[in-house]
Formats: sequence, structure tokens, C-alpha cells
Amino acid sequence: MAGAIGRAGAAVAVALAVALMATATVEAFISRETWRAIRRADREGPFVGLVVPNAYEMVPVLNSPAFKPSDNIPILDVQGRRFRFGSIGDQNVVMVMTGLSMLNAGLTTQLLLSLFRVKGIVHWGIAGNANEDLQIGDVTIPEYWAHLSLWNWQRYGDGPENELPLEAAGDYTREYGFLNFSDYTVGQGNPELAANTLNSIWYQPEEIFPVSGTPEQRQHAFWVPVSRRYYALAEKLEGLELPACVNATTCLPRAPRVARVARGCSANVYTDNASYRQFIRSHFGCTPVEMESAAVALVAHQLGVPFLTIRSLSDLAGGGSSLSNEAATFIDIAAKNAVDVMLKFVPLLVGEQGGLAVDM
Repeated sequence: MAGAIGRAGAAVAVALAVALMATATVEAFISRETWRAIRRADREGPFVGLVVPNAYEMVPVLNSPAFKPSDNIPILDVQGRRFRFGSIGDQNVVMVMTGLSMLNAGLTTQLLLSLFRVKGIVHWGIAGNANEDLQIGDVTIPEYWAHLSLWNWQRYGDGPENELPLEAAGDYTREYGFLNFSDYTVGQGNPELAANTLNSIWYQPEEIFPVSGTPEQRQHAFWVPVSRRYYALAEKLEGLELPACVNATTCLPRAPRVARVARGCSANVYTDNASYRQFIRSHFGCTPVEMESAAVALVAHQLGVPFLTIRSLSDLAGGGSSLSNEAATFIDIAAKNAVDVMLKFVPLLVGEQGGLAVDM
């Protein structure tokens, strides 16, 4: 009898412990107090979500008189991210810094869209340049974005005519082309020395699961379009005057300009190599090259949220221009130019509706 009571007591204790752990787990994700603050902040929505990679691209916004912090909840910290509420012109906004890389950008954008009523996203920052027709300081607004660091790395001995592993199952494709390392070997006059056991990498589309689709039934996306409506509105910025000088002695050859361009490219790679810059320009038509925008694009695209990216060129990736080509020389003016364009664009979204309907 005593044993039975003991076992019953132990069972109750275990059940209670499990219940407490479950409660603690829920609280560990987002506390009740934080959820209340989220709901209170959301009363000022719907917002335009402002997504920025780094502090040096965000601080100019915080210092600008165009950004007015909210009197309700100016700052809310959730799961390691700081959300800043305010307005630019008559448009209410919520701003969040992602940190470097595709992973940080994607996670932060998903969290933003899951927590708050966001009708659209504007992303901005600096970028390397792969388009020699433009110069440092120019601000680019691409119509499409691609992620270029998802590869199928082909074994040595296989070539373009050979099927990739799992290609027949639909996991991988040869549709978007490849980079063959032997093409960039110094001394290609000797075929034996020019051969490279690294062989080729084949660029792959992302698997996506849009809210408009069926859960667990994948689709694929390589070139992700920005909002057609936002892209059309951005034409109004093409005559915007931007500063050309870093200081009294360091100026650009001409005043920077805003340019809507065809394509931007992202990867978990800092590109400072002229040969690779020329390859992605000729093969993919990239202009800005950087490390976050395609992640923001892919998340927004899957959730049906309009978005646009604004990227100012800080250097010609890999060098080769007549300008001093270190990104550090022009990082401040590039960041400021991107911010200036963003601050002019966001008020144009007053009255714009969210969701896929704006692009139909």
C-alpha cells in the first residue's frame, strides 16, 4: 500500500514537473508581458517594416529628424532583436537590425512578420558593385534578387553533360548554370596543369513554401521579384540629388545617382575578387552584390508581403576602378546615400495596401 502511494505521489510529482517545464518553455519563448507589449505596439500598425543589416546603416536613420520615435512604445526587445517604432513622414514604421549574413537577415525578417502587422518591407544598406557602368556612391534598386551560395558541387571527372546527384528526384538542377574552376587557372596553355580537381559548382534555386501553396509541398525560386508597385514608385527617386564628397579632399568624379537596375545578388560571401565579379555580372547580370537582401526577399515572397531593397555601392568588388577602391573609404557616404533614398521612399507608401493584391 505504501509502495502504491509512493508510486502515485511520484507520478503526480512528474506530472507537475512536466506541467511546470511546459509553462517555463512557453515563457522562455516570449513572455506574457512581452506579448502584451507587442499587442500594444501593434495598435499603431499596419507598419512598413524597415530591415537594415548593420548599425552604421541604421544610426543615420536614428539621427535623422525625418524619423520620429513612437510615444507609445519606442523600443521593444524580443528574442535578441530590438524593434524600434516610429514614423517617417505620415507612415508608421517598425525598424529592426538583422546583423550580417543570410541567416540573420532571414530569421529577423520572419520574426518581424510573425509578430507585427507589416504591410510591406523596405530593406537598405551598402553593397559591392559588379556593374562597371555605375560608380561608387550610386544607389541601386534591383527588380529581382537571387541567392548565389546554394550549390551542387560536382565531382571531378563529370561535366556539363552529366546529371547531378538527386537531379532526377527534383532536388537539384542544371538550369541556372555553373562555375568551372579550371576556367580561372593561371597558365591554361598547358591542359594538364590547367585541370582543377575542384571541378564545378552548379547554382541552385531555393526550396520555398509559400503561404499561398500547400504545406510540405515545395516550390522553387531563383530570381525573386520585388513588389511591382514599389518598384514603379521608386522611379520617382531617380532624380534625387545625393552628396558626392566624403570630406573636403575626397570626392567622387560625379554626383551619385539613383538607378533602378535589373538584378541584385546575395551570398554568404564577401566578394572582393575581380574575376568572380566579372563572372556573376556576365552570367547573372548582377549589379549590387552583398549578403542579406535575397534572404529578406525570399521570406517576404513566401509570406506574400511586398518588399523593395535599396543598396548603395561602396566599392567595385575586387577592384579595378580609377577610384580608391577600399570600401572603408566610402562606407560612410554609401550608407548615408542609401538612408537618404530610403527616407524619401517610405513616405510614398502612405495609403499603400499590404499583401499580394498590390502586385496583381
